[in-house]
Amino acid sequence: MSNKEFEQQLQNALASLPNEIQPGRDLWPGIEHALNSQAAAPAVTSSKAKPYWGMAAAVATVGLLGWLGLTQLPGISDSAQLAQVLSQQHQQQKQALLASFSGQPALTDNWQQQVDELDAAALAIKQALKEDPNNPALLKMLQQVYQQQIDLIERVHAPAWQKI
Repeated sequence: MSNKEFEQQLQNALASLPNEIQPGRDLWPGIEHALNSQAAAPAVTSSKAKPYWGMAAAVATVGLLGWLGLTQLPGISDSAQLAQVLSQQHQQQKQALLASFSGQPALTDNWQQQVDELDAAALAIKQALKEDPNNPALLKMLQQVYQQQIDLIERVHAPAWQKI
């Protein structure tokens, strides 16, 4: 069967179909029931929306508490506070990594020296932040130094070729 013959048969089949489809039964009782149930309880929300309202309220509460907590700290600038939080998170992550890799041998011997050099760089950036607390480039540099330290520890103890 060629494409043209198929198209012709399809057009004939479509032309023979009725233009309107009648419902199998009367729909008015269902429509009346839906209208009456909406008029009886307009304040009821759908059950699908209830979890979203709860999540939105929880997020708003946590955000408000976090904002209030940050504004209540006396005398600490935003960048100094960010640097402090970055340092705490980095120390926790670094300790967790070192604990997880404690039984594995390191690939190089001087990795601890490299970590110490990165610590010295982080300390220098923190000193610079004390002198210029509103410098976002210094915060980004501090974050990058911390990430380099984490990457170094991971590469020395669990190189990518061992994971394959």
